[in-house]
Amino acid sequence: MNPTPMQARLMAAALFLVLLGLWELVVRQWGLSALVLPAPSAVVQALWSGLASGYFWPHVRATLQALFLGLAAGSIVGLLAGMALAESELLERVLKPYVVVSQVVPKLALAPLFVLWFGFGMLPTVLITALICFFPLMENTLTGLRQTDAQRLQLFRMLGATRLQTLLRLKLPMGLPAILAGLRVAVVLALVGVVVAEFMGSSQGLGAVVIAAQGMMDTTLMFAALVLIAVIGLLLYQGCLLLERRLLRAHAFPASSLSASSPPRSRGNS
Repeated sequence: MNPTPMQARLMAAALFLVLLGLWELVVRQWGLSALVLPAPSAVVQALWSGLASGYFWPHVRATLQALFLGLAAGSIVGLLAGMALAESELLERVLKPYVVVSQVVPKLALAPLFVLWFGFGMLPTVLITALICFFPLMENTLTGLRQTDAQRLQLFRMLGATRLQTLLRLKLPMGLPAILAGLRVAVVLALVGVVVAEFMGSSQGLGAVVIAAQGMMDTTLMFAALVLIAVIGLLLYQGCLLLERRLLRAHAFPASSLSASSPPRSRGNS
């Protein structure tokens, strides 16, 4: 018997509490220094102290601002690029190798260059994040649009739909699951990109807090910042899942609706 979603959540929460208890027990029994591995109770105390004092909030805002700007820019450009490559084989053959090369270059290696070119601050962080988010959206959009059902595509052509009508009313709705899967990947990678970029050239942000804590040898503060990063990542991922469910429900494309999904005829055929 498969567990219900509520039972699965309770089991996950119970496992989390067990792991925390084992972590606390190991630290206390072995007498580990907080410099090596702080106890969960110490991490929670440092996290609460930082939130209550307002220390973490400017860094959380800086990280979220760079994340959303980079995610928006990279996703929009990736979506448009995927649509363009899907509609033109010539563009795909010419530009795809350059796109792949731009992704195989380690972003950690580009971060110092971006700081050198654009200075310290948020701009290099946003650019690195956008570059990381671009590829999942582009690749998934390209794949999703290329997997359009051939029978429906033929029906749209027979009914005189224009290329734009076919793209907007058939290919995009049918490619939506793949596009949204790319968005989920992009959200996770965006947070990684922001934190890595903040390691290199930022005075604000949770990544900067991690580096500062490392410099001060404050492992407890470092763990507190990592907990905040993990919570932000989980919330963003769950938000993507919620958005995905709503969009897929709103753009349901059942097979029985083939005849009902006929596009309007172009004016030349009306």
